Amino acid sequence: MYSIKFIRRIISLLLCVLAISLWSNSMPIYSRALDNHDVWLPVAMKYNTNPIHQGIATYYYATGEGACMFDASPGDLMVAAMNAEEYENASYCGAYVHVIGPSGEITVRIVDLCPECKAGHLDLSQQAFAQIAGLPLGRVDITWQVISPVLAGPIAYHFKDGSNQWWTAVQVRNHRNPVAKLEYLRGSEWVNVPRTSYNYFVQTNPGMGTGPYTFRVTDWYGNVLSDSGIPHVEEGTVNGTGQFPVGP
Repeated sequence: MYSIKFIRRIISLLLCVLAISLWSNSMPIYSRALDNHDVWLPVAMKYNTNPIHQGIATYYYATGEGACMFDASPGDLMVAAMNAEEYENASYCGAYVHVIGPSGEITVRIVDLCPECKAGHLDLSQQAFAQIAGLPLGRVDITWQVISPVLAGPIAYHFKDGSNQWWTAVQVRNHRNPVAKLEYLRGSEWVNVPRTSYNYFVQTNPGMGTGPYTFRVTDWYGNVLSDSGIPHVEEGTVNGTGQFPVGP
């Protein structure tokens, strides 16, 4: 038989281990740029506190292209279209959403708009739908939540075909968190660039000029990445230097 003193020591040890575990899990995560470019990032916690949405899922024959104007992604068809009520002028474009269905769960990237879909509805690629339910069902109940996945590399800036010094259209790509705002530095002033429903930030009257540019990108949670020396490459993509931290 163990003595009462020994049992108390064991209990104390377990409580210490539990306290250390809780403390470490609540520590903030920080991020920095890959070189000397400036990055301002507030504290972000590990636990996901984004709202959990109730809705339904259907499927369509996705290619990775769509209303968000991303390129086709034949090697990665874990994608989906956002319903029209929550599309919110492309604010979900590029966001990663974790979906739980009747027989499985999957993470998808939002690349398209489902015009006839109501709030809560996600139209998944056929391949993604098959991960959460049998295809013959066609329509199932789901829950879904925006997440911050592990991504390789920094954010990137893609210039639209036809973009120039007078009409400058920039799309942010490879972002861990949904993008809320893009600004560029004009002289000593940061200019907020309007976002279009086709997921490009377009500056006109005047445009951004010939470049190179200094950009500042803000995600949904207030994290900010700043990149300078970004050249204008029509219909081309230029990598930034940092990636957003995990969201709340």
